[in-house]
Amino acid sequence: MSQVTDLSTHPVSIKTAMPGPLAQAEIARQKPSMSPSLIHCYPLMVKRASGCMVEDLDGNVLLDVQAGVATASTGHCHPKVAEAVKKQVDTLIHICGTDFFYPGYGELCDRLNKLAPHNDAGWQTFLSNSGTEAVEAAIKLARYHTGRSQLIAFRGGFHGRSLGSLSLTASKPKYRKGFGPLTPGTHHVEYGDWQAIERLFQTTVPAQEVAAIVVEPVQGEGGYIVPPVSFLQNLRAICDEHGILLVYDEVQSGMGRTGKMFAAEHFGVRPDIITLAKGIASGMPLGAMMARKEIMTWPGGSHGSTCGGNPVCIAAALATLDLLEGGLVQNAAVVGDAYKQMLSETLTGQPGIQEVRGVGLMIGVEFTSHAIADGVANLCYERGLLVLECGTKSIRMSPPLIFTREQAIVAHGIFTQACKDVASKLA
Repeated sequence: MSQVTDLSTHPVSIKTAMPGPLAQAEIARQKPSMSPSLIHCYPLMVKRASGCMVEDLDGNVLLDVQAGVATASTGHCHPKVAEAVKKQVDTLIHICGTDFFYPGYGELCDRLNKLAPHNDAGWQTFLSNSGTEAVEAAIKLARYHTGRSQLIAFRGGFHGRSLGSLSLTASKPKYRKGFGPLTPGTHHVEYGDWQAIERLFQTTVPAQEVAAIVVEPVQGEGGYIVPPVSFLQNLRAICDEHGILLVYDEVQSGMGRTGKMFAAEHFGVRPDIITLAKGIASGMPLGAMMARKEIMTWPGGSHGSTCGGNPVCIAAALATLDLLEGGLVQNAAVVGDAYKQMLSETLTGQPGIQEVRGVGLMIGVEFTSHAIADGVANLCYERGLLVLECGTKSIRMSPPLIFTREQAIVAHGIFTQACKDVASKLA
């Protein structure tokens, strides 16, 4: 099979039914060795990827508007990120940032601290390997600093799948089934309903026992839901009144995804702790837990990570920040707004469509049934557009932040036609 030369500029090209014969054979060879917990949304065997384009083993080229679940922020294999990684590999791969100093670790923490919303208060950062680890760190810090044990999160939220973060996650029952008892003292209310917390205080948990309220400023797995500003304002007021910490989980919404470096910037409401991962290092495994200095009170040895803040991942993150600050955050705002408007104009009021929503390049389309959402996602895949489902009946689009207007037009064409074709059969 001949290989596409410049993949990043190559158009969508479907040469075989997918999976093609080469992909089928490789999937059949590999799958028996893998954990059955891996769901594999599509039978796609990726050979390589560049920019916003993905090529499979059979030479099919697809436009990727999910970016490895909102992770390939600067596009697949951005040359500046790849160059930084290659250079670092020749110098230092690992030494353990918990026990030793090395160039890059403090630099990345300092840059993140200065970028943090409301950074006049001063911030400090702990680096982890992933988003779920960042959330675990946030839980531990909140409990340590406040001396309290109870946590409040929101239905529809996704915060990870390790035991502590899973206790906060409430987006799908399959994530929790069979793993109980989860972390005790975790309570859930409806996303967007701040008054439900007041009712919780009146009936279920004393406010003075709550360490933190953990919230996604823009809900991801739950359906790419943008709440009203008043929701976060009232959460802040509740936290201030009762001495509770407000934790923003920006694992998916952070690092320019919404057209701001942090989604929190859209709301003007100060958090106490922020968690990051996904787009922070363009696909290299890295997470961060940031907190205001007066909250980061835990002593040496109370938390750490052998590989968190790995030198190679830090090199990728520093290159990523250069690119984000160099124009990609603004591109996410401009192209994201244009793309959402295209989708809204075409789909609003059409059969099977409930709502088009989002901010920046974090765009969701909610359908009137799960069957339609599932059908649209699969038809998009067959026609060369990679999307992911979320919520109970929605599709999310979170392309790399290098996404262009021209690519948005292509994605719009494939997606809206798939919506029409599926709705004509199911709506």
